Amino acid sequence: MKQSNKTNLLLLFLAIVIIITPLLLKKDSEFEGADGQAEGVIEEINPEYEPWMEPLWEPPSGEIESLLFSLQVAIGAGAIGYILGTFKERKKLANNR
Repeated sequence: MKQSNKTNLLLLFLAIVIIITPLLLKKDSEFEGADGQAEGVIEEINPEYEPWMEPLWEPPSGEIESLLFSLQVAIGAGAIGYILGTFKERKKLANNR
């Protein structure tokens, strides 16, 4: 097996360990987003506070919300990867001239 394949497998294994470790260590914890936590803190500080804007559309379930968030992340990561790859190829082509 080539060195790059070993490195990729090691990095994949480490990523899986990093993802699973918090779930195993904190089994009874709720992993909620920052928006929900901020809302709770604001209500503690000022119980009369009323939000000045409501969401335009509320997803029908948490699964749909997670799907849309994951799709957003995938599109962003793809765009960043494409841009970085383009810059790298341009630099490589400029050095070969």
